[in-house]
Amino acid sequence: MSTRKSVAVLAAVTLAGALGLSACGSGSGGDSAEGVTELSIYIDSDPSSIALWDPLMESFNSSHEDIQISYETHPSGSEGDNLIKTRLSTGDMNDLFWYNSGSLLKALSPDSTLVDLSDQAWASKVDDNWTQAASTDNGLYGLPVGASFAFGMIYNKDVYSELGLDVPKSWDEFIDNNEKIAAAGITPVVQTYSDTWTSQVMVLGDAANVLAADPDWADNYTANKAKYAEEPAFAGFQHLQDIYDAGYLNDDFASATYDDGVKMLAEGTAAHYPMLTSNVSAAIGENYPDADSSLGVFAIPADDAANTTLTIGTPNGMYIPKSTEGEKLEAAYELLDWLATPEACTVMGSAITVGGPFVIDGCELPETATSLVDDMTPYYDEGNTGLALEFLSPIKGPSLEQITVQVGSGISSASEGAALYDQDVEKQAQQLGLEGW
Repeated sequence: MSTRKSVAVLAAVTLAGALGLSACGSGSGGDSAEGVTELSIYIDSDPSSIALWDPLMESFNSSHEDIQISYETHPSGSEGDNLIKTRLSTGDMNDLFWYNSGSLLKALSPDSTLVDLSDQAWASKVDDNWTQAASTDNGLYGLPVGASFAFGMIYNKDVYSELGLDVPKSWDEFIDNNEKIAAAGITPVVQTYSDTWTSQVMVLGDAANVLAADPDWADNYTANKAKYAEEPAFAGFQHLQDIYDAGYLNDDFASATYDDGVKMLAEGTAAHYPMLTSNVSAAIGENYPDADSSLGVFAIPADDAANTTLTIGTPNGMYIPKSTEGEKLEAAYELLDWLATPEACTVMGSAITVGGPFVIDGCELPETATSLVDDMTPYYDEGNTGLALEFLSPIKGPSLEQITVQVGSGISSASEGAALYDQDVEKQAQQLGLEGW
């Protein structure tokens, strides 16, 4: 999904000649050496994924004499999705695989293709959002490997301090802050429509607010009983129109890039940028380390402050196909046990630019975590988070980013944009064979 293209961006540089770049073979991953069980993991070939799995593999193998892991790569995106579905359907999947949680996982028919992990000791240590993203009514199918992230409003704390502003809890409070920011000669809200995928965050980041107002909305949406053209989901489109109509955007919003947006925020020439914490954390770590303490994040405000909730995404998970049996299955369980430990999380924290808290109890944030993550932690502690729609429903129309650019640029009204998007999702829902479409 395009909004998640940098969700797992890692600080580590890919190692040349990494072991995992040479395929280990499919299916069971090859014969085990005497006394050693060898496991093969199927992961995507994105450099960020390689950079994560190289240190995980090295750490596990060095501490486990009887089990050794290696990995085979597949392309990212839809090509990789299809390869995973094919291997599962033919019984030719590797011993384990690392893949999306949420709707893409559920498209794999996990009840019939994956091993239920709900009886594992670590299952009680994962948070509720992960359980929701990696489960069906019949079982829990994955262990999270990586950190969570948020669809939030990144803001410049120095601007807020200088103007005496408080973090807004409602949309009206957010608008009031923007009025004061504009009066001070600072751009209230950055938008970067040259990179069209960035235009979606205001709508996608409102998902938890929608669910706070109507807990059944995602299910009703999937069943064609709820629409974006109706409240409460309509608010995301309306808010896009609001900030355009008020003149709060940077003058070059139509041509600005994602990198331009982060730069403006880091330099304090803009106050707000609706964006993914994982993306901004990576950019801060790489390009603007001195700005780390100046940047924070809050939940995109709902119209009703009581519904303001931080929208989050969960990391990829490790899954075991039902074709993995016997000593391979027992070894796979042992690998998952290790991946759920603080030791493994420390390895991950040293390899990735963390964009949110880990979702396993006992896993501490690394010292390298950005200040954005500190701001997210209270939302988790208070249970004030909700999953993005893509983790709850398989429906996402292909034209959302073009439609949100139109609304955010004043080309289409919020009502027109929401109606267009409701039309946009129909074909996809029908292709998926969903009931009610």
